[in-house]
This record gives sequence, C-alpha cells and structure tokens, in this order.
Amino acid sequence: MLLMEERIITINAEGKALGRVASRVAAILIGKNTAAFKTNKVSPVEVVVYNAAKVGVSGKKRDTKQYKKFSGYPGGLKYVSFDKLAKRDPTLPLLKAIEGMIPKNKLKGQRLRNLKLYAYGKED
Repeated sequence: MLLMEERIITINAEGKALGRVASRVAAILIGKNTAAFKTNKVSPVEVVVYNAAKVGVSGKKRDTKQYKKFSGYPGGLKYVSFDKLAKRDPTLPLLKAIEGMIPKNKLKGQRLRNLKLYAYGKED
C-alpha cells in the first residue's frame, strides 16, 4: 500500500508573471508533479504563496484586463478591472487565475482548500 505524506510547498511570487505562478500552483494542487497522480484523488500537498500582491503583469494588463461576474439576471453582467480587483484584495487576481486552471469538478473545492495566499511577506 502506498502512503503519501503531506507536504507544504512555499512559493515566492514577487516579480514573477501571474500566469506562470498560477499554472505552477495549479499543477501542484492537482498533483501532476507526483508519481502517484490519480485524477480522482486530491493530492496531499499544501501550497503557500507569499507576495501575491507583487506578482507581475505585462504590458497594459493592469489597466485593460477585465474580470466578468454574472448575477443570473438579465443585464446582470458586471466587469471589474484588474487594478480595482487588486485594490480590493491583492490576492484575488492570482486566486482567480489559479481557480480557472483547476478542473471544474467535485474536487475543485477540496483542492483550493490546500491553497494559502498571502499578499505580502511571510506570515505565520
């Protein structure tokens, strides 16, 4: 019987590209980096990301990138720019990028519970 021990992986996102950090974190949360990967199991890995507010975006994305939200009612589509979203909570752009890269199934919530995002520095 194969026993998998729980691990904690820390990532410093300062100065790194948003998509590159998000894809690396998503792959770790899914368990793609382990030999014991199974699509129907949650990997016993906790990912801690520091300096999520200092993640880099290229070009004019800080001003032009839009995030959509739909209320379910006619005319209920709302847009929020990257800059406004980051001012509300500096970790939200990275969280939304990671959420979009994790498969949309029943395990998505369980995998995201293994993610800890900190806006600045190392917090205990």
